Amino acid sequence: MLLAQISDLHIKPPGALAYRRVDTAASLARTIARLNALTPRPDAVLMTGDLVDHGSVEEYRHLKTLLDTLEIPYWLMIGNHDAREPLREVFADRAELREGGEFVQYAVDLGPLRVIALDSMQPGQSAGTLCETRLAWLAQQLEAARGKPVVVALHHPPFDCGIGHMDAIRLDDRAAQALEALVARHPNVERVLCGHVHRPMFVRFGGTIASAVPAPAHQVTLDLAPDAPSTFTLEPAAFALHRYDPHGGIVTHHGYVETFEGPYPFYEPSGELIG
Repeated sequence: MLLAQISDLHIKPPGALAYRRVDTAASLARTIARLNALTPRPDAVLMTGDLVDHGSVEEYRHLKTLLDTLEIPYWLMIGNHDAREPLREVFADRAELREGGEFVQYAVDLGPLRVIALDSMQPGQSAGTLCETRLAWLAQQLEAARGKPVVVALHHPPFDCGIGHMDAIRLDDRAAQALEALVARHPNVERVLCGHVHRPMFVRFGGTIASAVPAPAHQVTLDLAPDAPSTFTLEPAAFALHRYDPHGGIVTHHGYVETFEGPYPFYEPSGELIG
């Protein structure tokens, strides 16, 4: 089972640039082409929030047009830049987006994996939370998935990463602690996946691993100074590939959207290592 993860697409209306510089639509188009061309091709693509930049119907329509070229089944999640009802309006054919009632959250079997997609968004705020209703729903889903390998996904990381301006808008402490306690009671949780921080990150969490993924366009600047400014860079666009094997669990790879020279052989045709 191969699950691709992309996050923080930040799609704008057609022709608009993010932060007057980043063509997020063109970046997503290149990412889609790269995913379509992968061999082996992923079985599914999970998009962990910030699908668009301002939560407008126009932006979601643009996103849908771009995603029409993706030849792999995909699953949408919500982030702080999103809006629930405009997303549901444009993707009216996606029944899972309404399964969570007020919240855009659902559980789905992707091959042998049970993926539980959580809604951590607070309208009008950049930081995330999980209210008692959402935590209770997660507890029910985890109980129902006992014995299955599980991935829990949400937009906001439930951990500090050391990039101060992002830590200020992560999942709040109360929700993060409650989430960790729930995950710790279920050793079949293989991963906690998130986005939001536009960088690859890994941390021990609740007896498993929590990880974040780079973005298809701009990345958050890697600056661990306590007073680092809130800035972005145009580092290479990237995505995650989570490979699940029933004997070894999940191994995560990061791939780049841009192509580079190679592949080149390590060995001569005779079998000798190239010097």
